[in-house]
Parts: sequence; structure tokens; C-alpha cells
Amino acid sequence: MDGAAPVVPEQITVRTDLLDIAVDCWGEAAGAPVLLLHGFPYDPRSFDRAAVLLAAAGLRVYAPYLRGFGPTRFLSGDTMRSGQQTAIADDARALLDGLGVTRALVAGFDWGGRAACILAALWPERVRGLLAVGGYLIQDLADPTRPAPAAIEHLVWHQYFLGSARGRRALAERPRDICLHLRRQWSPGLVDEALFTQSAASFDNPDFAAVAWHSYAHRIGAASGDPHYAALDAALLPPPPIPVPAIVLSGADGLLGGRAAGELFPKLLEERLVEDAGHDPAAEQPEAFAQAVLTLHQRTG
Repeated sequence: MDGAAPVVPEQITVRTDLLDIAVDCWGEAAGAPVLLLHGFPYDPRSFDRAAVLLAAAGLRVYAPYLRGFGPTRFLSGDTMRSGQQTAIADDARALLDGLGVTRALVAGFDWGGRAACILAALWPERVRGLLAVGGYLIQDLADPTRPAPAAIEHLVWHQYFLGSARGRRALAERPRDICLHLRRQWSPGLVDEALFTQSAASFDNPDFAAVAWHSYAHRIGAASGDPHYAALDAALLPPPPIPVPAIVLSGADGLLGGRAAGELFPKLLEERLVEDAGHDPAAEQPEAFAQAVLTLHQRTG
């Protein structure tokens, strides 16, 4: 598949019960829908090159800014600025409703990969096929303070820093510093610094620090969840298998890929390893990412 230069996407705003979600769009409106979900600390710019390839193949691509990122805004000051995994997933479900999309291909990484997995697990009728970057990412929060082996805890040092008061200040006062450091750590030698500069504007969202802090504090048991998502949280205990056709895509990233296929993906189509990719394969190897989505499109049509 030939490379493609990024083009300026169409941007729309979709109102849900809680948010005005900004969405970057590529391709003809009548094309088969694919939902691309970014992670932390990224934004839809991760998908620019891959989205052009998908649109050229006839797909309609939607890449929303997650809550706390870019132009996406909460409708009410009273809504908890939650970053817990079920909040991000439910936003994706509500976005599909607002777009009038019944079923879509869904792909994501990091926070977005986790949301994609949850969307497919809890609302499988909405997900035609799943591209899970990094494997099964649903957090088991039955006992969030349970320690992992030291080698794993070392890799996720950022969770404890960002889930602290000191980390929350770093997110609010020096977001570009911490976010660029993390991207360099997770994708050594692969970070496109010009792309980071484009994405960094998304960290100026007034709720960025609060949402990101809560995401990490909640997963380590240092903050309570939003009661609005209690039923969804309960539905993930224990973390369920994902009953939709899936492709698992992995790069050379130690943070991801810990829980791979097997019984977690009973309809697994295949696993793919992308060479020379780290935490953000869509940006680092857009042709491979797009080809995986197109394979999913072809095999679930």
C-alpha cells in the first residue's frame, strides 16, 4: 500500500448527553464507517496518514477527540471530569448514536484501545469488527491496589505520578513536557516531533489535567469512579471476553500486549506484529495500520 500525505479533515461536532464531541472525518459520508480512538497523550493527528488511506479505499473515517482533549467540551460544569475506562467507552457508544451509525469497525490504542475493547465487549451489536492495538486492554479493577510484579510496576511508573497531586499539577502546568517525555519513552526513536507539536494543542483543553489525573488515579485505586458508570463498571467484573471479529495489532512496546488472544478474543481473526512501531502504530506505520483495518473490513463484510 502506497503512503499518503495527510490532508485537512472535515471537523464536525456531535452533541451527546454529556459532551460536545469534536470529530475529524475523512471520506465520503456513504462509506462504511470506521471509528478510530486515540490514546493518552495523543489526539486524532495520530491517524492522519492512515485515515487518508482508509478514505481512499471507500471508508468513512471518524476520529473523535476524547473527553479532555482538543475542542471536545463538557456541557455542564457539574459533570464529574472522569477519565475512567467506562466513561471513555460510553462516550464512544454515545458518539455512534449521535452520528446515526448503527455498526462500525472500531480501532484504537492506549485509552482508545481500551475504550474500543469495552465497546465491543458491552455493546457487541455496535461493533462490526475490532482492531485491538496492544491486545486485550480492559482493566481488571476488582482490586485496583493489588501490586503487579516489580518489573511491570517499573514500566507503569507514570500511572503513580500522574495519579498524584504532583502529577496533576504537571498535567496542568507543564503538559507538553510530561507528554513528550512519555511519547519518547513509549516509542523510542520513532516520535515525529512535528506531529507532537500539532497534537500538543489538544492538551490546552481546560479539562485535560482533571480527566487525565482521574484516569490514572482511578485505575490504581486512588480515586473513586463516577457513580454514573457504576453499572458499566460492574459489567466488567470479571473482565469479559470480546465476542466480535478481531485483529490484534502489536508493536515493539513493553506497555502493551500483556494479555493477548486466546479465550479473550473468541472470534480472533489474526494477530499481527508491526515492525518498527511502538505505542502509536497508526502514526508510526500508517500503511500497516490501515491495511489491518482494511483486512478487518474485507473479512467482516
